Amino acid sequence: MAKTLHRLTARQVTAKSLPPGVHHDGGGLYLQNREHGHRSWLFRFTHDGKRHWMGLGSIEELPLAEAREQAAAFRAEVKRGINPMSKRRENYAATVSRTSRAMTFEKAMDRFLAAKSAQWSNDKHAKQWRSTLTQYALPKLGSMPVSEITTDDVLRVLEGQWLKKTETMNRVRGRIEKILDWATAAKHREGDNPARWRGNLKELLADPTTAKNEQHFAALPYDQVADFVGDLRGRAGMSAKAAEFVILTAARTTMVRGATWDEIDLEARVWTIPAERMKGRKNQRREHKIPLSDRAVEILESVRGDHPEIVFPSTTGRAMSENAMLALLKRMDRRDVTIHGFRSTFRDWAAETTHYPHEVVEMALAHTIKNKAEAAYRRGDLLEKRRALMQEWADYCQPAKEGLE
Repeated sequence: MAKTLHRLTARQVTAKSLPPGVHHDGGGLYLQNREHGHRSWLFRFTHDGKRHWMGLGSIEELPLAEAREQAAAFRAEVKRGINPMSKRRENYAATVSRTSRAMTFEKAMDRFLAAKSAQWSNDKHAKQWRSTLTQYALPKLGSMPVSEITTDDVLRVLEGQWLKKTETMNRVRGRIEKILDWATAAKHREGDNPARWRGNLKELLADPTTAKNEQHFAALPYDQVADFVGDLRGRAGMSAKAAEFVILTAARTTMVRGATWDEIDLEARVWTIPAERMKGRKNQRREHKIPLSDRAVEILESVRGDHPEIVFPSTTGRAMSENAMLALLKRMDRRDVTIHGFRSTFRDWAAETTHYPHEVVEMALAHTIKNKAEAAYRRGDLLEKRRALMQEWADYCQPAKEGLE
């Protein structure tokens, strides 16, 4: 390096027009010495009657021979009437544009989740994000470059389900917004965020806080169920245990309130509800078996012996009244949900975060099979598949304070 600088010094051209610390190497190439020992190459040229200085890089990254080659190439461009600075900016813009087109929404989602995973205490959040986006956003946006996504594209994702699944779709909208914010910060797109609510989608969609949900019972978003269960476990009384049992089994409240010990097989871990207690027309009713998760069995063991017949008795010794769980919710100050609504919570969770077939989830909910051909074909109860599903649901409902989140 010392010999190189010596040669440069020998070829310096002293000129009053040069800024301090700038030395001429010849052919428009200059060496710039700045504070703290930083040295870099400059190329000076005249285009359309104006003089320009063009940075080429530091001497550590660009050796003298290569700097002179670049200066020669730029001199040739100037002779052809080309401004090398403008050309370089155009090439850079084209490269950025190609990079932006290559960054699809799906790739941006993967990059965002990878960047945020370190701040999440467990992988449940990432799974929820990926599951909902995979189901709703990727079919419409996945292969699109993030730089080309517009408000109309986001609306194509949301509109069909907005009134049917308002809570879920509003979460999807927010997640799309955050991914596009990341893409903007990472220089893969420019301009306003097309998934932004205020001043944008707010004018095109019903307000999620007042939109009429097509569900008949107020349902808690599934990503809040673990906190709700944690609140239940902190409360004494039979109604709190019965409410958690309703949630874990995805059963109707009437089924749980009327449950008797002769329906429960703790050894086989199965609760068999007789046909006469099932909902529906009498000629279509059939007994319903519910596989019991580890936590459901724990609840049953905790109330065993409280009554010889009724699983969840009231303080009077009779079956729990239909108002018992309603009173529980009032004490919890949770007028925003109903216990029955947790069936919808379970259904949304299963559809959006698991890969269980539709018929397995429907059978877990004891829904009637309306298609006669399907009903005739499917005569089994899919008990073992449902057992895995219900255990996974129970694990998901486990409160954070239990150390499993």
